[in-house]
Amino acid sequence: MIFAPTLSADAELASASNYAAWSKAAQAHDAKSGMQGWRDADESRHFDYKAIRTRLEKLRKLSAAGDVKGLLFVLNEGIHGNIDGMGHERLYQKARFGTKKLIEAYVAEVVAALDKIAASRLIPREEKRDFFRRAQHCYGRSALLLSGSGSFLFFHVGVVKALWGEGVLPNILAGSSGGSIVAAIVCTRKDADVGPFLESKRLANPDRGPEMKRLAPDEVRDRLAELIPDLTFQEAYEISGRHLNVSVAPAEKHQNGRLLNAITAPNVLIREAVLASCAVPGVFPPVMLMARDEAGNRVAYQPDRRWVDGSVTHDIPTKRLERLYGVNHHIVSQANPLALPFATDTRKQMAPIEAIQHASIATFKAWLNANMVIFQKPLEMVPPLNSLANMARSVINQEYTGDINIIRPPKFWSPTKILSDLAQDDIDELIDTGQRTAWPKIEMVRTQTAISRALDAILAKLDKAGDDGPGHRSSALKKAVR
Repeated sequence: MIFAPTLSADAELASASNYAAWSKAAQAHDAKSGMQGWRDADESRHFDYKAIRTRLEKLRKLSAAGDVKGLLFVLNEGIHGNIDGMGHERLYQKARFGTKKLIEAYVAEVVAALDKIAASRLIPREEKRDFFRRAQHCYGRSALLLSGSGSFLFFHVGVVKALWGEGVLPNILAGSSGGSIVAAIVCTRKDADVGPFLESKRLANPDRGPEMKRLAPDEVRDRLAELIPDLTFQEAYEISGRHLNVSVAPAEKHQNGRLLNAITAPNVLIREAVLASCAVPGVFPPVMLMARDEAGNRVAYQPDRRWVDGSVTHDIPTKRLERLYGVNHHIVSQANPLALPFATDTRKQMAPIEAIQHASIATFKAWLNANMVIFQKPLEMVPPLNSLANMARSVINQEYTGDINIIRPPKFWSPTKILSDLAQDDIDELIDTGQRTAWPKIEMVRTQTAISRALDAILAKLDKAGDDGPGHRSSALKKAVR
């Protein structure tokens, strides 16, 4: 009898067709490599495992006794993402699947305790609200940021598809250029309706011919109309419960880039905002934003201004998300071909050649900034050249990574494809690459966002119950800024 050869753990990881198969292969890899033993053991020099074990046992004891007020007291001392160092990056670099079982158990126990407190009738509603709001403020929130990407936006689709499929897609999304299209597709629909719009056949242009060509502005507008409902940022939030953020850059001098959302621009229409964020300078014309007035009519929004590609000024708008939503945990899907040379996965220990490359980039940035100061006056005498230099400086000086980075693997693509209408095979490849690049990060996302997702869900229920009672206004925007 002839037996088919058994695939190695590495080969099974590479050949996995979905996340369930990948996770099974990753755990098998950890068992063979000895990393499963590392996961099972508490000990590590990267966090205070003794303190976390003590906290875990205390929560379990209180929960078993049904002591909800005791749980409230213990958690009132503060819920922090990096408590006792359990968010240390090295704890997520050892095993292929997950991290220390102790950390995962502690996070799960905190989530269970939060749910028990939320469901308890022994604690008054206002006391609950006060506790959960303070807990969310202290713990912070997570956001998914989708970089500018051109036609590589389908990599983002794969990343979103992987996170959405595992139920760990954050409620706060930000996108610039191609990333804004993907963010808008997700944030304009109820969660249960998102899946079909992440399928490659739904995203491909049905009218595309056999030849590769760049879409004209009117064609881009028509494609956006097929993918994104005609909603304002406020209307989209009320439908999806997700916070959509779109970066746009000014076409005029002496203006600042903006992050459009239900807080800063609730009545602005999303389609025009996305169209503006995708308007690559020199390729597509600047866009005037549109809004819906009180009567429901489409009207110009700041008619004297035009806007262009948001990745020029804020590819990854971390600071603005921190200020608007209290976001302190950033998951970045990075596919921007201009940014990739400057984007490194800070969660990995760099090899010597990567360290040299990183140092070289830092030196190049310093050299460029110094020379821009020296040549500022001469450049101002040639406005087109000055604009190009300022744009290059803005691109190079931005930060392109966050706390968890899902970076498109390097692969040569013809520059003509970056702004072209891609064929179905190219779309399928990019979506598949996005999913496979996201799979190794899913358990890290799950563990590091579990508590913030629980707090978001509990507060949403408490706010909804409060809005139904006397003296409470029904206001989606009030929830957005809580």
